[in-house]
This record gives sequence, structure tokens and C-alpha cells, in this order.
Amino acid sequence: MEFLLYPVMGKPTWMWLLFIGIVIALLVIDLGILHRKSKAIGVSESLWMSSFYIGIALLFGVWVWYSIGAQSATEYVTGFLVEKTLAMDNVFIISLIFTYFAVPAAYQHRVLFWGILGVIVLRAIMIGLGATLVAEFSWVLYIFAVFLVATGVKMLIIGDKLPDIENNPLLKLMRRTMRITPTLQGEKFVVRKPHPVTGKAVIWATPLFVALIMVEIVDLIFAVDSVPAIFAITTDPFVVYTSNIFAILGLRALYFALAAIIDRFAYLKQALALVLIFIGSKIFVADLAGWDKFPSSISLTVTLGLIGGGVLYSLYKTRDSQLQAKS
Repeated sequence: MEFLLYPVMGKPTWMWLLFIGIVIALLVIDLGILHRKSKAIGVSESLWMSSFYIGIALLFGVWVWYSIGAQSATEYVTGFLVEKTLAMDNVFIISLIFTYFAVPAAYQHRVLFWGILGVIVLRAIMIGLGATLVAEFSWVLYIFAVFLVATGVKMLIIGDKLPDIENNPLLKLMRRTMRITPTLQGEKFVVRKPHPVTGKAVIWATPLFVALIMVEIVDLIFAVDSVPAIFAITTDPFVVYTSNIFAILGLRALYFALAAIIDRFAYLKQALALVLIFIGSKIFVADLAGWDKFPSSISLTVTLGLIGGGVLYSLYKTRDSQLQAKS
């Protein structure tokens, strides 16, 4: 059993296996028990599921505090909050994808579930590469920091810009290189249908599969922001990866509630931009102050304040539209 103590990216193997076991158990319970049949998920169920995932994530944070230390636990919670907020900003784009491909609510959970499997693998690769770069070249953190500040400033200046899905280069490429059925084929990602010329049965992709690929690409683009953001908080690959995955697992559950009220969070993007600017600037502030590292407690407090302020201000500014919707 000595292999369980063998270090993998700074942590013993058993810690990684514990985390992977928890994730697998959650996915099995989700798809294998709770959602074996495709169905539309209501706001109430979405909120309960999300609360469950958040509870598991916070319990894992308590375990991190007990096993690794208070600083790692604080960095874990900060990373979780930032990742969750960044992912929330992504809900609107995923909603547009589902609307464009006319994906019924009953099939959306299926796409998001299988999408999360791709996210787990893609994030592992990106975080592994990031950890290797940071370990070999510490100055990479300064590049990450400048990138985050620039991204935050750009978000403040440009604001919301709707993506043009119809003219998306990836979608055009898939339409040129793949056989895609004109309509959905139930909950299937691929089907066997006759070739339009030869009449021989061949494999066709369905719009549901194309939507899945688009969701995966959206996450890949979104990871370009989130991975540097979490490395600017902590360089511990275990804290980076676990906080990332727990935030994304919970967001998939919360998607159905958020999609229904996303308009109430009109100013969350600006709050997120300020969070990115703050996180990116921390390394420079620490250097100027002569600190070895920016205090994790201050980082968590400021992050909470900015995100909470953005949510509360959004709810306040959109209260009239909510009242009109009820009347």
C-alpha cells in the first residue's frame, strides 16, 4: 500500500484517489439514480441539487483545512467562489446554444452531464500544464496576472456582447465535415441513417451532439480565464483542481435555476471583472509591500465582497422588472 503515499503533484496519491472517488460517486448518483430518464429539471429541483453540491464542496473544504491547513482551505474557498462566478457568467452562452439548437429542457441535463466529463479531463490537462509551467518558470505567474488584469479591464469596457452562434467558425467546420441530421433524434447523440447518395446505413451526428461539442468548446475558452485566475490565488495543483471541479459540478445543477433568472444578475459581469483585476493585481501588491504572498484571508474577504456586492446590486437594479413580471 506504499503507492498510496507516493506524491503526485505535491500531494499523496490517496488524496487524489479520495477526490476522484467522490466525483465518480456524485456522477453515478446524478445520472445513474436521480436522472436515469431524461426529464425537464425545474427551478426547485435545480436549487436543491445545487445546494447539495455546494454542501459537498464546503465539506471538502473543511477536510482540506483539517488535512492541509487553514491557508489551503481559504485558498480553496476563494478559488471555488471565483470559479463558480466565472462559470455563472457562462450560463447565458450555454442557454443561447440550447436555444439555437432547440434542445428541449428534458435533454439539456444529458448534454451538461456528459459535458462535465469532458471538462474534468480538459481541466486536468490544462491545470497540469499550468502547474508544470509555474514550477519551472515562476515568472509565468506575472504573465497570468497581467492577462487577468487586461481581461478584467476589457470586460468593463466592452460589457455584454452576444456571441453569433450561426457564424461560429467551429459550427461552420462541423457542418462542412460531418453528416448532421436536420432535427433532433430524441436524446441520441449519434444515429445510423441511410446515406443520401449511396443509401447505405452510416453514422450521423445529431444537433444534440453538435450542442455538446459547442458547450465543451465554450468551457475550453472559459478555462483560458479561469485557470490563470486560480493559479493567481494558489499554485497548489490539488487545491486548484479540486476547487475547479467542485464549482463546475455544482454549477451544472444550478444551471436550470440560473437560466430562468439570469437577467436578474445584470451587473454580475462587472463584479466579475473587478474580481479578475483584483486577483491579477495581488502579486504586484505583494511585491510592493514586501510580502512573500498576498494574505489569503484578505483575498477571500475582497472576493466575497465584490461578488456579493455585484449580486445584491443586480437584484436591486432589476427589482422593477421582477415586480412587473409578477403583476
